[in-house]
Amino acid sequence: MSTGMLAFLSLLPILVVAIFLVGLKWPASKAMPISYLVAIVLALFVWKVPMANVAAASVNGLVVAGTLLYIIFGAILLLNTLQESGGIKTIRQGFTDISEDRRIQVIIIAWLFGSFIEGAAGFGTPAAVAVPLLVGLGFPAMAAVVAGMVIQSTPVSFGAVGTPILLGVQSGLSADPSITDNFLSLVTMIGTKVALLHMLTGTLVPLFVVALMTRFFGKNKSFTEGIKVWKFALFAAFAMTIPYIIVANLLGPEFPSMLGGLIGLAIVVTAAKKGFLMPPKDEVWDFDEKSKWDPEWVGRLEIKDIAHKSGSISMIRAWTPYVLVGLFLVLTRLEALPIMGWLQSWTVSFKEMFGTGITASFQPLYLPGTIFIVVSLITFFIHGMSGSAYKRAWAQSGKTVVAASTALVFTVPMVQVFLNTDGGAAGFDRMPIELANGVAALTGEFWPLIATFIGGLGAFIAGSNTVSNMMFALFQYDVGSQIGVDPTWVVALQAVGGAAGNMICVHNVVAASAVVGLVGKEGVVIRKTLFPFTYYALFAGSIGYSIVWFSQKGIFNLGSFIALVIIGAAIYIVATNHKRAALLISDAKSVNVK
Repeated sequence: MSTGMLAFLSLLPILVVAIFLVGLKWPASKAMPISYLVAIVLALFVWKVPMANVAAASVNGLVVAGTLLYIIFGAILLLNTLQESGGIKTIRQGFTDISEDRRIQVIIIAWLFGSFIEGAAGFGTPAAVAVPLLVGLGFPAMAAVVAGMVIQSTPVSFGAVGTPILLGVQSGLSADPSITDNFLSLVTMIGTKVALLHMLTGTLVPLFVVALMTRFFGKNKSFTEGIKVWKFALFAAFAMTIPYIIVANLLGPEFPSMLGGLIGLAIVVTAAKKGFLMPPKDEVWDFDEKSKWDPEWVGRLEIKDIAHKSGSISMIRAWTPYVLVGLFLVLTRLEALPIMGWLQSWTVSFKEMFGTGITASFQPLYLPGTIFIVVSLITFFIHGMSGSAYKRAWAQSGKTVVAASTALVFTVPMVQVFLNTDGGAAGFDRMPIELANGVAALTGEFWPLIATFIGGLGAFIAGSNTVSNMMFALFQYDVGSQIGVDPTWVVALQAVGGAAGNMICVHNVVAASAVVGLVGKEGVVIRKTLFPFTYYALFAGSIGYSIVWFSQKGIFNLGSFIALVIIGAAIYIVATNHKRAALLISDAKSVNVK
């Protein structure tokens, strides 16, 4: 069978998702079973994978889905606990004291706090923490999910204390020991290149977050209202990315996102309190009143304005649960401490299921869901909650998770079947590699422009930057060598694209939506995050193309041209929207005077 035909067949399960979930806006609970069946048919009858392998991959998918649901439950439980204790009301007031402007709030919580949590835990945890917190502050559920997904880009490559680089890239390249005897040194060098690409590309991410929020969820449906805070958005971007790249070069891949997010959070909150680059008080932006929201935006997670039984709760006590979450995530993810080993010592595994080489396993104590539940129990005591209030928090959390389970039960098994299609009687490589082979055959020297999209495709399928890097790092290295460029830059582009792919990854969107009870709108969310993903992959790819071909083609090459066009477009949009906003404000003031 030709390379092109194999690539097309490999694409079919993804096309099903694109058509039904994204195009026709079907809920994931209906679209993903179809994609799962397509993947099974291809695996059995084209790749000729044994039925036992398909069954084992499906069971492995169910185990992974179960761990995701456990994390989702813990995140919802913590939010509901804070709601019932009155902590959310105090936290909301705290952000109002910093700024009542929703644009400022979303940058601080999603971009900065989310980056810190990503650096500490990774694997979708920022969405489980930041997204429900935004809803608790009064954001529409869908606005919170979109914001939580868009920031799943710049910090992701160094998430979970550097796992996508140290485990994903290193494991991928280690399959060919001829590359180098010192993988750690090579991987660290690739990590610094990844940080540079992310810093340059991630500069516009906070601006994307606020512009998408005001355009899709604002009263006036206007990009202009978001772009008006471009100075603060760029300031917040650099407050995170400058420490981020310094740490990547000085300390390695473990801490860029964690320390970048934490340092950025301290800088930006302090600056915001002092009014630095903040919008004027008469231009504070907020959502329309809740009764006028599109029902599509609202999830099943209802946030009530419950006060503490004594009337109020201090800001320190209200924030203590989130401080504990961050602290526990850091302490349990650092290899230098024995805590990680203790928690990972209990592993539940199902080895070589049905006589295959596929093993399913999970570590209950190490999962972020356990941390959320433990912190919820601590909150019960430090917030002095009543038993009936805490019981309501558990009951409501259970109902929300059940509603999300159907989509994940089919989404993750589809992914596992797709990934485990090697070793079949047909002799083909697994579907992701055959798909990448087909694309590589068409692109030739233009591959660096495509490398990020392949990384993103891997994350879209697998739901993980780490798994995407494991799948494609060696493939990307080989393609880079074949076209005559520095292959480490091509691997760096893979890692950056894999990070950006988290914005559109189906099961990440399903999980983030489930946390706030937004079930059945996954396709709508992906449609809104598709544009920022395309920007991220294309801009990073164009920079990579310019770098790898600079010595042969000079500075004026295709990559440079594309990058300059994107930069020029961004400057033009900001400038024209700034003028338009000034005219609108002037008109509004003249009307008020009259």
